[in-house]
Amino acid sequence: MVEHYVDIVGVASSNLASPTTQTGFRLNYFKITHIPNVSWSSSNPFNLRPRAKTLFLLFLGLLLFGLGESLLIISDIGVTPWTVFAQGVAKIFDISIGLATFLISISILMLWIPLKQKVGIGTISNAVIIAFSIDFFVYILPQHNNLTVSFFEVVIGILLVGIGSGIYLITNLGPGTRDGLMKGLSENFNKPIYVIRLLIEVTVVFIGWLLGGTVGLGTIMFAILIGPIISVSLVIIDKFDKW
Repeated sequence: MVEHYVDIVGVASSNLASPTTQTGFRLNYFKITHIPNVSWSSSNPFNLRPRAKTLFLLFLGLLLFGLGESLLIISDIGVTPWTVFAQGVAKIFDISIGLATFLISISILMLWIPLKQKVGIGTISNAVIIAFSIDFFVYILPQHNNLTVSFFEVVIGILLVGIGSGIYLITNLGPGTRDGLMKGLSENFNKPIYVIRLLIEVTVVFIGWLLGGTVGLGTIMFAILIGPIISVSLVIIDKFDKW
């Protein structure tokens, strides 16, 4: 884990003091290749009795993730790339989007085996809490027809998904299926998380569009921005933990 930590941070704390290095310091936020291990991270994804703080932060991260997804949905200017992919698969095989999403998730879990990813309570919680929170927030958030408001909903939604992802991933209680794919590819190929996430999202949305899924402005914004936001969130959380 120590060598992973060095890969993650990639910057010396002395950089903070020198204005001339601030640009380089900020760029290092995007070089992260592994999930940080902080004071409240679980020592094992299979941990069935995590500390209360770890469990709380897992649930908080997933709740923020669900709220962000909800804002994207009610904005009505583009769903997430994976939803576009599910729409396309559903059309091709004449099945529901829910079933298509389930089948895609199972397929991704199969890819976890060669990528050496581990299932944990976070993996199960990811499916349950995000699904519940999306239903809840979509129900209580006000509906509208204002394009400007929709744009800000997309921006805030993407930020919340990215921040929520950073928080719950650092708990080390197991990623969701898609985040596990990102994590596994980044770790095994030692490539920055934001690069891997960008490639995944762009590939998924392109295939989904070819299959008949609907792409909107929010979809494109999500595909481009989610990787960098997750990367920055991971590094900031790691630094705050040391303060």
